[in-house]
Amino acid sequence: MGEQQKTGQAEADLNHVLKARRDKLAELQAAGKDPFQITRFDRNAHSMDIKDNYEAWEGKEAVVAGRLMFKRVMGKASFCNIQDLKGNIQIYVAKDSVGEEPYKEFKKLDIGDIVGVKGTAFTTKTGEKSIHATEVTLLSKSLQVLPEKFHGLTDTDTRYRQRYVDLIMNADVKDTFIKRSRILAAVRKYLGSEGFLEVETPMLVANAGGAAARPFETHFNALDEDFKLRISLELYLKRLIVGGLEKVYEIGRVFRNEGLDTRHNPEFTLMELYQAYTDYHGMMDLTENLYRFVAQEVLGTTKIVYNGIEMDLGKPFERITMLDAVKKYSGVDFNEIHSLMEARAVAKEKGVEFEDRHKKGDILNLFFEEFVEEHLVQPTFVMDHPVEISPLTKRKPENPEYTERFEFFMNGWEMANAYSELNDPIDQRERFKAQEELAAQGDEEANHTDEDFLNALEVGMPPTGGIGFGIDRMCMLLTDSAAIRDVLLFPTMKSLDAKRGEGKAEKTVVSMAVGAGKAAEMIDFSNVKIEPLFEENVDFETFSKSDFRVVKVKGCEAVPKSKKLLKFTLNDGTDTERVILSGIHEYYEPEELIGKTCIAIVNLPPRAMMGIESCGMLISAVHEENGKEGLNLLMVDDRIPAGAKLY
Repeated sequence: MGEQQKTGQAEADLNHVLKARRDKLAELQAAGKDPFQITRFDRNAHSMDIKDNYEAWEGKEAVVAGRLMFKRVMGKASFCNIQDLKGNIQIYVAKDSVGEEPYKEFKKLDIGDIVGVKGTAFTTKTGEKSIHATEVTLLSKSLQVLPEKFHGLTDTDTRYRQRYVDLIMNADVKDTFIKRSRILAAVRKYLGSEGFLEVETPMLVANAGGAAARPFETHFNALDEDFKLRISLELYLKRLIVGGLEKVYEIGRVFRNEGLDTRHNPEFTLMELYQAYTDYHGMMDLTENLYRFVAQEVLGTTKIVYNGIEMDLGKPFERITMLDAVKKYSGVDFNEIHSLMEARAVAKEKGVEFEDRHKKGDILNLFFEEFVEEHLVQPTFVMDHPVEISPLTKRKPENPEYTERFEFFMNGWEMANAYSELNDPIDQRERFKAQEELAAQGDEEANHTDEDFLNALEVGMPPTGGIGFGIDRMCMLLTDSAAIRDVLLFPTMKSLDAKRGEGKAEKTVVSMAVGAGKAAEMIDFSNVKIEPLFEENVDFETFSKSDFRVVKVKGCEAVPKSKKLLKFTLNDGTDTERVILSGIHEYYEPEELIGKTCIAIVNLPPRAMMGIESCGMLISAVHEENGKEGLNLLMVDDRIPAGAKLY
């Protein structure tokens, strides 16, 4: 049987099963036994309550409810297994115990149905702790088919889109999200014990400040005014410190209009807290104690293992300045670099890419990102950041080029960001002014002046320590989860409805129809400007040395700290994966390129970009449209195999 026939037969079989389930429901409803009219079922135990405390339950009446996950029907007696929040338990259903009619109804139940069971706890001859049913009640009819139990639900895209099925089929996923809830509860418990007040601040704001990120924008019809979704919690929480609430925190969703990768989702959970009359050293002490408490509370140990690497939260966390860390891992001492010209020269020497707008402090930070971050596996505080990248932070009195700021790192990831908060309104206005200049130069992540916040500072804010924690990354580490989507119940996904993706004018997709009866799409190119051909000739021998190959995109993600670069993991037809970086993030989101077939030059010398070796170049078509550059990544028919050479 051909593949097309097999697919057609599978679809027909599935449709038959789905129809049969609906027929069973109609039959029940016609008989006055509509399960959807049941509004309540009172239980007295979960599955694991009985199994873990069996001696107390043996021979006593148990009432449980859950989803039917397995059923083995025999003549007069059958077994099934139901799953609830805490686990699963076997049910023994005998015709003599439940009655002849109810037994017939039980035999018609489907995997996925939700049932309530009343019976007696007992142990089978094989030693299985079970319930001998006296009543089985259908509480909800499942009209869909669960994935086959043996293979489970493994496709990641389906798992994220249908998390409800993922939670049913994968016990480890359910455990992750139960732990996430416990992590949040432990954070609140610790902060409550330290006298912090939990507060709530606006999500819809006129000025999205407090972080370097591009906001989402929306329009509020009632006021006929544009608003932004918050990118941080900072500026409103500091207003509360001004108001005399000396210890405040908020755990809430923030929104950043950035790319998707294993550590970034456009909406994520941030916790920020602020404490009057302390500084960034006080925030370090709080962070150590908080992380230890949460790990002990949730995992029962301060030693955690992530991706096979043990990290010990019980030991004192390392504390190192950014200057010392860069010197340690790159060999460059920025104490000896006194001008922007010198900083640019050493960046070029070390292959660190920078932009014209970058100042000396920005270049120091680029060195840190390129040479240091990956080494910070054990808990580490990196202190004293340059003022250029810290617009809301107090300067160090003894060295005003640097600020009283730290970032907390584990596993090479930034886990938290903390300041001795800037409370000088005059200095803060100058910092905002510098940020406005960056915005004017095209930096979409720059802060904008917040006059009300400046007014609050003029009223007077005490010396204050503040910190922001990435809750999702904390959950990733404490649950050993590989990607941020594994700890978000409903991560952001590209719509399956193609029409909803329309609207990027600079990303025109040209469909090349092949086959009879398919009309070619007519596209207006009158506003498109193309570079003149043959302005510079390349001799044939040079051109012929370029090795153009077909490559398949196995993975694609945004490069951290870069607004432009995407990192591609490619199948080039060899046994080794090829990594190529391409500055096309303005035109494409990473997830939409996974699985595509592209063209690359594969024999270029490796080039370090943002600390990553890029081995080749992906080919794009560039044009100008209405004064703006447009770009299309060259993609070809998926039937062409990886490694095919272009002539």
